[in-house]
Amino acid sequence: MDNLLNQINSPEDLKHLNIDELTRLCREIREFLIDSVSETGGHLASNLGIVELTVALHTVFCVPKDKIIFDVGHQSYVHKILTGRRDDFKTLRQFGGLSGFPKSSESDCDIFNTGHSSTSVSAALGIARARDLDGDNYSVISVFGDGALTGGMMYEAMNDAGHSKTPLILILNDNAMSISKNVGAVSKHLRSLRMSPFYFRSKHAVENLLKKIPLGGKATANILKQIKRIFRRLVIPTTLFDDMGFIYMGPVDGHDVSAIINCLEYAKDENRPVFIHVHTKKGKGYAPAESNPQKFHGVPPFDKATGETKKSGETYSARFGSTIVKLANENKRVVAITGAMPNGTGLDEFQKRFKNRFFDVGIAEQHGVTLAAGLAKAGYTPVIPLYSSFLQRAYDQTLHDVCLQNLHVVFPIDRAGIVGADGETHQGIYDISYLSHMPNMTILSPATLDQLEVMLDFAVNKFDAPIALRYPRGGTEAVGVSPEFKLGQAQIVQKGTDITIIAAGRMVKRAQEAAALTNKSVEIIALPTVKPLDEAAVIASAMKTENVFTIEDNVKIGGIGSAIGALLKEKQVKCKFKIFAFPDEPVTHGSTDELDKLYGLDAKTIASKITE
Repeated sequence: MDNLLNQINSPEDLKHLNIDELTRLCREIREFLIDSVSETGGHLASNLGIVELTVALHTVFCVPKDKIIFDVGHQSYVHKILTGRRDDFKTLRQFGGLSGFPKSSESDCDIFNTGHSSTSVSAALGIARARDLDGDNYSVISVFGDGALTGGMMYEAMNDAGHSKTPLILILNDNAMSISKNVGAVSKHLRSLRMSPFYFRSKHAVENLLKKIPLGGKATANILKQIKRIFRRLVIPTTLFDDMGFIYMGPVDGHDVSAIINCLEYAKDENRPVFIHVHTKKGKGYAPAESNPQKFHGVPPFDKATGETKKSGETYSARFGSTIVKLANENKRVVAITGAMPNGTGLDEFQKRFKNRFFDVGIAEQHGVTLAAGLAKAGYTPVIPLYSSFLQRAYDQTLHDVCLQNLHVVFPIDRAGIVGADGETHQGIYDISYLSHMPNMTILSPATLDQLEVMLDFAVNKFDAPIALRYPRGGTEAVGVSPEFKLGQAQIVQKGTDITIIAAGRMVKRAQEAAALTNKSVEIIALPTVKPLDEAAVIASAMKTENVFTIEDNVKIGGIGSAIGALLKEKQVKCKFKIFAFPDEPVTHGSTDELDKLYGLDAKTIASKITE
């Protein structure tokens, strides 16, 4: 039997297939995904779950004329396969290769760049309103997971969309998971809908009954539609989405291509906001992913036969997790908050051991940070670990609710710096810049795992103000760095007379590597405390060597180098000065080493510049 997938070069090819062929195509796409992602790594479970839905979307709609926006975007692999990028999947998330998220520069079928949750409805509504202003005629579809419904921005957008009556199709891909299991009142509401198929069956029964009334004409059809809606509300319980102004359809079996196509055709003809509730299984079709969807949400290359991945060394996330458990065992006022990521941030064991002191707020970083502020105000010590790129979603809450009130909230910032394959929407290269200017905020940056442990104890037990600890993905460690530190005091890791290199976090190791490649006497200063800066140590070394270099995994603007450059100028210290940091542009996907080299932050380039 010929491979159907090899015959699909654009969505137009789907429109010539019957239901049996489309079902067979879905099986082939799953096999392709498992084969491909096992080699490259990537977001597997979510894409296995959305195969039939994506095939149905491209069967009914015509991209790029019709606009499909994928919320978060890590579930867009099937969309990419069907829109002419199948042969590029061997480069998925590789440097210079296919992005793991929608990217409009990659294809005109990728309507809107996404990487963070709960943004798609706002973007879709904006595009739909532009369509109406232009007098154009095309469909706008937002596809999002149930995890996105834990984010407040979704309700702001849905409230606006339902009230405005702008024609728009929202599709909820409900698999009861975001990265970890979903929580909260909305999750319970969706669960009750999934457990009661009466709603959708009743809708069809009402429609079939009214269709038998022997009336005709456009006016009569509109009257029947209004009667149908009134009748439905009399006999069928309304949902949250009905009440917000949407025509609600569902729950629909998300693995039945025919059923989904019927729903989409119906929604396409409506001239109002429609909400389609599709129920899918995360990891569908691959037993290891079905049994452990958290593990296969984002996974490195793995053995396809067993689902096993290569074991790696201890990471900063893991050390944070084990340390916070020890601290919470000793200090009963310690509480932990997560934004739907207990697994990703290392809070699994805390969740098991201290259920009453663990709060999963869902994908709602803004709420999580202000919740932490409230707990701190009431005398607890809240610890809220977030990825660097996700903390930026709660900028105002961090400034307004925590820092301005000088509350003792501990911010472990995971994935600070380059994160690699997830690319520009996830790079954690802005946190030093956006935290440094906040009053009362202290920023620590461990260069070793042991130093993180000491810093976390200090932040929890020996400090009483907002404090952030930024650490990288993985377990990169410098050598010869004492785990002990004093707040606001730099560490002279290596003494020298010709050159001063100042670095923090993982870049302390890079400074050591670069120094070893020169024939100069290099002084290396590590900054366990990024803010407040040890001005005296910086000035003394600069006056001694008269050549100062800073290295950081942050953008150049507003980073460590900017602060040190301003200090040297203010104090009128005469020296040559250069900043090694990421430029003012989106940083693409690739390995950490590849991206460091691309932007001149590898040891060889730094050593060369020092020599020059």
